[in-house]
Amino acid sequence: TVDESELLTVPDGWKEPAFTREDNPKGLLEESSFATLFPKYREAYLKECWPLVQKALSEHYVNATLDLIEGSMTVTTTKKTFDPYAIIRARDLIKLLARSVPFEQAVRILQDDVACDIIKIGSLVRKRDTFIKRRGRLLGPKGSTLKALELLTNCYIMVQGNTVSALGPFSGLKEVRKVVLDTMKNIHPIYNIKTLMIKRELSKDPELRSQSWERFLPKFKRKNLKKRKEPKKKNTKKEYTPFPPPQPESQIDKELASGEYFLKERQKKRKQVEEIKAKQADAVKRRQEERNKAFIPPKEKPVVKTNKASTEKKIDIEAIKEKVKNAKKKKLGALPVEEVKLKMAADEKKKKKK
Repeated sequence: TVDESELLTVPDGWKEPAFTREDNPKGLLEESSFATLFPKYREAYLKECWPLVQKALSEHYVNATLDLIEGSMTVTTTKKTFDPYAIIRARDLIKLLARSVPFEQAVRILQDDVACDIIKIGSLVRKRDTFIKRRGRLLGPKGSTLKALELLTNCYIMVQGNTVSALGPFSGLKEVRKVVLDTMKNIHPIYNIKTLMIKRELSKDPELRSQSWERFLPKFKRKNLKKRKEPKKKNTKKEYTPFPPPQPESQIDKELASGEYFLKERQKKRKQVEEIKAKQADAVKRRQEERNKAFIPPKEKPVVKTNKASTEKKIDIEAIKEKVKNAKKKKLGALPVEEVKLKMAADEKKKKKK
């Protein structure tokens, strides 16, 4: 009898056997090819490292061509190619090279236990400024966040333009994709990094392998501000009425109502002068009041009468006089009387002993 938990787990150190020519001695029936474009700024680097790319692919019997006029890279199978998946790995290799991944890292895709994932993040955020901020958040200060993510997932991550290229084991690629998508959804990557750190520590314990880890993982809640800040000026809508508002009175209507319309020109001017003089008099009066404020004395606080000193706390004059007399008798720097007596007694004892 074998425990079921042991059947579900992969033994430590187990590796899938490599695909050799003996597994497919007759080779492939059809020729397959893949091509990808690359940006202009990658042209100089690709020209330098292309001999190395051809050498790496020739081991798997795959041809590679670089077209600088069209700006494309092409990989094709040959008659000697025996591994049908080699062309897929070659396609991923040229994709990674086009996305600014260095050749030293990109060539690892030809290994059996390494895969790649190119995550498109350009269309996940609408505003360009917000996209740049969130992409910078993924990198972290001096690339520290990206480095931490690489160490936890055992993947190489390259953030370039509107894509994120990841290269590593399948389990790590899954975590990288989750972190990148959450970052673009305004979830800080530090939360996912903390979860990955806890998972790494839990995976070391063989007893917890078959148990749920939900109780150990932190639960982060998104804080959505439901209550919107109220504006200072509230625009209240008036009640709807089918009738139009009354027509405002014109200047002539106002003059007719007050009787000014029937006054003569001289009387109108006199009235205007009287109004101006009245306004001036009010202004002068207000100014005078403000000036007089400085001469108005402030209100004084009421005087609080102190209680007479109690008879118990009377000063003893005789005691002070005695202290002064004793101080006068003493010489400056002289020892007190008690210390002098003790010193004299000690001197007498010494004489007797002699």
